Amino acid sequence: MPKTLDIAVCGAGPAGLATALYLRRLGHDPIVFERFDVPKAIGSGLILQPTGQAVLHDLGLLPAIVALGSPIDRLCGTDARSGRMVLDVGYKALPKLGRGLGIHRAALFDVLHDAVWTAGIPIHTSSEVVTLRDAAEGKRALVFAGDRQSEAFDLVVDCLGAGSPLKSHSRAPGKARPLAFGAIWATLPWHGVGFDAAALLQRYRAASVMAGVLPIGRSSDGAPLAALFWSLKASDYEMLKRDGLDAWKRVVLENWPETQPYLDAIANFETMTLARYVHHTMADPTGDGLVFVGDSAHSTSPQLGQGANMALLDARALYLGLRDRGDDLAGALAHYAGLRRNHVRLYQALSAMFTPFYQSDSRVLPLVRDVFVAALARIPPAPQFLAAMISGSLLSPIRTLGLEKAPRV
Repeated sequence: MPKTLDIAVCGAGPAGLATALYLRRLGHDPIVFERFDVPKAIGSGLILQPTGQAVLHDLGLLPAIVALGSPIDRLCGTDARSGRMVLDVGYKALPKLGRGLGIHRAALFDVLHDAVWTAGIPIHTSSEVVTLRDAAEGKRALVFAGDRQSEAFDLVVDCLGAGSPLKSHSRAPGKARPLAFGAIWATLPWHGVGFDAAALLQRYRAASVMAGVLPIGRSSDGAPLAALFWSLKASDYEMLKRDGLDAWKRVVLENWPETQPYLDAIANFETMTLARYVHHTMADPTGDGLVFVGDSAHSTSPQLGQGANMALLDARALYLGLRDRGDDLAGALAHYAGLRRNHVRLYQALSAMFTPFYQSDSRVLPLVRDVFVAALARIPPAPQFLAAMISGSLLSPIRTLGLEKAPRV
């Protein structure tokens, strides 16, 4: 049997918590380190794709997640001026695929956090990791803000996200490219009039204006929730705030009058979250006694809705690497990287290709999107390809990682 490893998991997001659960399943001793005083989720809503659902099913957590989420059947986008449908991707194009699940990030976090707590995995808070130091016997120690140092670990798992300070310790960190466009998000009470409770709806004006409403399940008191987002250049956010909330609401309403009930529930910009995006792919998400999982290894815009799902798949792949080659740590990490390489690179490339059609200053790409892509998307096998793409199922990661398909939500 492989020896029990002392493992530091840096970051208590979905990537870190799922990874900790898989490490405990293997009999290792993970400790999670989190920079916040109290672990918490950041952001609003997301879509759990069939890939992410399969991982949560494997961890025994899917029923609890389903109870908090909203099944999603399709993604639709219309032109703000004409009302013409320019994007309509349905999971039903592949009948055996399953459905998406809209979920609040806090709900996903709570289920994973409760499972980690139940498993007896310690979470050390107020521990902001800033770098690593070599220790005896080839181990690594964490260095926290204030030059505080941890005990030595056989393995450090970096789940710190796109801005991880440990990237320089990777064998091939690659170069991050900040994306001009981000988004502001708000979590709001659901209003059904003019909206589909089983769809992500979006409105576009060229590629410089994009708004969306996603049903994301329910709050702790059972009230249905929605996530509203508005695309903008991150550099324009301060100017947006200076112009005032009412001015921004007027612009949103010009493009999407039906959002009035959602906008009425927004009292100030402080209730919204600004998300900035970076495109970055590590050629090798490993180092000496170090491995990168989730956004720290690969990050991009959210256009394809894969972020949390890719992180969950990474956690499963690391489990397989350690399970199958745990007596050789370097070999186990290389196996992990190999299991994820093709799927990650494909989706990073697809995201880089599609994002400018929806978030950019281009005048030509939106025309191509609205005229040619919209027409081609209705001709088989395009609907089937698009359904496989948005579900994260291209290259069959569920099969590659030995997962069972999750029950239909």
